[in-house]
Amino acid sequence: MNIFDNVALGFQTALSWESLLFCALGVLLGTFIGILPGLGSATGVALLLPVTLGLEPLHALIMLAGIYYGSQYGASTGAILIRTPGDPASAVVTYDGYPMARAGRAGQALAAGAIASFIAGTITVAMLMGVAPLFAFVAVQFGAPEMFSLMLLGLLAIAGAGSGSPLKGLAMAVLGVAVATVGIDAQSGVARFTFGEVQLFGGLGFIEIVIGMFAIGEVLRRLGQATLPPIRARLRDMILTREELGRTVRPAVRHSLVGFLLGILPGGGSTIASFMSYEIERRGSKRREEFGKGRLEGVTAPEASTNAAVNGAFIPTLTLGIPGSGTTAILLGAFVIFGIVPGPLLMADQPDLVWGLMASFWIGNVLLLVLNLPLAPAFASILRIPYRYLYPVILVLTLIGAFAIEYRIWGMWLALGAGLIGWLMLRYGYPLAPAVLGLVLGPLMEPQLARSLAISYGDPTIFVQRPISAALLSLGALLLVGGAVWKRRRARRHEGHRRSIQRS
Repeated sequence: MNIFDNVALGFQTALSWESLLFCALGVLLGTFIGILPGLGSATGVALLLPVTLGLEPLHALIMLAGIYYGSQYGASTGAILIRTPGDPASAVVTYDGYPMARAGRAGQALAAGAIASFIAGTITVAMLMGVAPLFAFVAVQFGAPEMFSLMLLGLLAIAGAGSGSPLKGLAMAVLGVAVATVGIDAQSGVARFTFGEVQLFGGLGFIEIVIGMFAIGEVLRRLGQATLPPIRARLRDMILTREELGRTVRPAVRHSLVGFLLGILPGGGSTIASFMSYEIERRGSKRREEFGKGRLEGVTAPEASTNAAVNGAFIPTLTLGIPGSGTTAILLGAFVIFGIVPGPLLMADQPDLVWGLMASFWIGNVLLLVLNLPLAPAFASILRIPYRYLYPVILVLTLIGAFAIEYRIWGMWLALGAGLIGWLMLRYGYPLAPAVLGLVLGPLMEPQLARSLAISYGDPTIFVQRPISAALLSLGALLLVGGAVWKRRRARRHEGHRRSIQRS
């Protein structure tokens, strides 16, 4: 089938009433999760992943993807109203969104952010459908050494781009791969790192670990932290003038491409995209001195880039089996749980699933625009619920989800243990995303490594002798080092920006 037939198949699948229902449910839950400070898309997807296990794979993935990009919409609400982003990618929105809210322009900031995100989502869904088949065609040419190097590239990239030191990110990636080796070795049938414990013969459950690290770890981190009093947003304040609409549309179009390209890069993600788009927009503006004081473009540029990066992150996830972000790493785990192997053959073997999922992205963006414009003030009222009521509910849901996977108390203990480790990682600046990616890619990398060494009769230099494999490894090393350099420069710019705000 040509691309037009595939697009038609995708929308036919995504427009069924079941797909629409789960898409609407996903974006609604994602918006709520994004609004809650600190949870973010990865936590939301991890928390609700057990709920989807009884669904059809397509409906489950549509719902989880809806939670992903829905949380990106919702995260800006907290960033604008209480200067507390619901997701790291929305941190830059606080620079201008919060000053706008304090100046009585919260409605305009929320409306402009929603419209910019919708424009970026529409543009990049079309780009996603056009670029994904090309990636899949190229990926078919990859052998075992290239696939192993590509997965290693994903680990190195996300370790370099994650928060904190790249060495910490690399250590967490290694930890994730090590944890993934616990259980029976598929090659030899020998039990590894089980210490005679029968519960470990089947390995450590991916879902239990992820929901523990993200949900329980985040709740433990947030306990006792004070929050700022919220600002109210009224519906009548969300009407944009023609001039404000122009200042929303133009940056949204420009930064759709920036976010999409950075989203494709394994480990790039929406956080880097949002900060880079903000800096590009600020440097290119004739009124750069107004940025940080309530400039509308300071909201629309990163919001568009963030949503574009979400769609871009699905390119390597669907066509190469390499997550483009921490959240898509969890989604990749969901693919594996449902018996779906992302990679170059997925689009040919299951076109209805792939194209239906991509078509649902645009439908979800339409639903989010409908939800966010009239209902943003209602969503904002969630921020006034005391956290002493919200966090116990999150903990209970997490433990129920961990138990319901296999109906064993072991799952709850595993989630609690992972939650404690996740809290310690967050407290001491160790990023979670590389560890999750290591958990996902570990079982996939091992057979590729075994096949590669079998081809070369045990010679490890095969990975540098084959040009594509060598290029991928070189790119991974460059991204690891480049991530460290970029974070140092960003830290210096952020400190200078903070000092300039204090002086003003």
